[in-house]
Amino acid sequence: MSLGGGGGGAMQQIQEQMQALEQEKEAIENEIENVRGEQGEIDEAIEAIEALDSGSTVQVPLGGDAYVRAEIQDIDEVIVTLGGGYAAERDSDGAVDSLETKKETLDDRIAELEEEIEAVEAETEDLEAKAQQAQQQQMQQMQQQMQQDDE
Repeated sequence: MSLGGGGGGAMQQIQEQMQALEQEKEAIENEIENVRGEQGEIDEAIEAIEALDSGSTVQVPLGGDAYVRAEIQDIDEVIVTLGGGYAAERDSDGAVDSLETKKETLDDRIAELEEEIEAVEAETEDLEAKAQQAQQQQMQQMQQQMQQDDE
């Protein structure tokens, strides 16, 4: 009956690989959710820029859940981060354009992540097929062993 033990080890290895793939898929899905959250924040910023006028009063976050009321002096002086620790002053239209560009970049990132998920799912399907094959081989080996024991 030592033949069956080898098949069990292969099955365990396949199961461990499938668990690792499932964890990888979950991590990618979480990253997609984070990117979508960033997109939501960008949408909110765009809406705010388009809705504000010079002289409007807004709540400005100071950090630590503290806010201060402030008046917009000039809506054409919007600071937008560019990435890599850099920022630039833009007029409201330029700020919206910069934010839209960021959003498109995030769309591209989501597409890349979705491709990664598809690759992980394909690999999982391959492992499932290997697991079924290993299980069938194990069953055949057990049947052969039982036939040999009966003889």
